[in-house]
Amino acid sequence: MPVIPPEESLIEYPSDFPIKVVGIMHDELTDTIVNMVIEHDPTFHAGKVETRPSTQGKYLSLTVTVRATSREQLDNLYRALSSHEMVKFVL
Repeated sequence: MPVIPPEESLIEYPSDFPIKVVGIMHDELTDTIVNMVIEHDPTFHAGKVETRPSTQGKYLSLTVTVRATSREQLDNLYRALSSHEMVKFVL
């Protein structure tokens, strides 16, 4: 993966950065995502999660706002979230 020099980044660090996670509706989804986010942003707390079920109730959308400190941190978090079995996609 190419490294983007800080001066070319579109994100200024540190900053609050929203990430949307869509997964299959499951009782454990929110707690699972919160625990994954905390691994990459220890300052994160569950009160920063916004949830919205899909119209049919099959999926749950979570918006988590993390304190982004580096591109590497965000990349690692995106990879962790995207690879989880309950997650359909991450934006």
